[in-house]
Amino acid sequence: HFYCIIRSSNIQTFLLTLLSCAGSKSNREITLKETFNSGMEHLEKGKYLQAQSDFKNVLMRGTGSDLGDDAQYYLGESYYRNEEYLLAVAEYEKLTRRMSFSPFVEDARFKICEAYRIESPKYYHDQEYSEKSLDRYQEFLDDFPNSKFNEDVLASIKILRAKLGKKFFETGVLYIKMEEYESAKISFQSVLDLYYDTDIILDARKGMIIALAKNKEIDDALSLLNAHKKALKNAGLYSDAEKIIDKVKKQLAKENN
Repeated sequence: HFYCIIRSSNIQTFLLTLLSCAGSKSNREITLKETFNSGMEHLEKGKYLQAQSDFKNVLMRGTGSDLGDDAQYYLGESYYRNEEYLLAVAEYEKLTRRMSFSPFVEDARFKICEAYRIESPKYYHDQEYSEKSLDRYQEFLDDFPNSKFNEDVLASIKILRAKLGKKFFETGVLYIKMEEYESAKISFQSVLDLYYDTDIILDARKGMIIALAKNKEIDDALSLLNAHKKALKNAGLYSDAEKIIDKVKKQLAKENN
């Protein structure tokens, strides 16, 4: 009888342990859900630092769960909305690398592109982030050809290409001022070759004509001027280019006399 009592006691202890573990697991899941919901509330109220803390908490304790996947995206979102764009990129990229089947991947990929675009500075600064953003936008279009974001992507690509084209153009203008005409030609040619679809294209043609003329390549300057005569006239750029060619021709004539 003593053995049976002990055995019965052991069984009761075992069952209580099982129930206790089950209860702990349930509480853990509820706590994760509550923490996640807290993060969402903070995010919507613009309390981004608190949201970041909540989502990090969920990630530490719930990695691999559905809540963990969602928390990874919204952690990136809390950085993005707080204008901490490069930190947002890092979190979005964790999602796209580790959780490729997440329903948030497309949104995260788009936000990565946008973050790099927002971080890209004015044209006269280094354009590393502009170039990164363009690469990411192109990859996005390739991977999500029917995305709801595609109109925004195409608009952003246009803005970035215009910025890069302007950088090359203004570099060419600077080289002309420095009387470095060969370098100016290279800069303007970069616009003509790479950014032919931007609004700066006619200014670049005019710049190339001026660079050629000042480099005493009069025949090439006249050829380019005549080839784009109508477009340059319509843009009000023809007259200035023509005057500079005439001025250089007169200087050359004096030198030869």
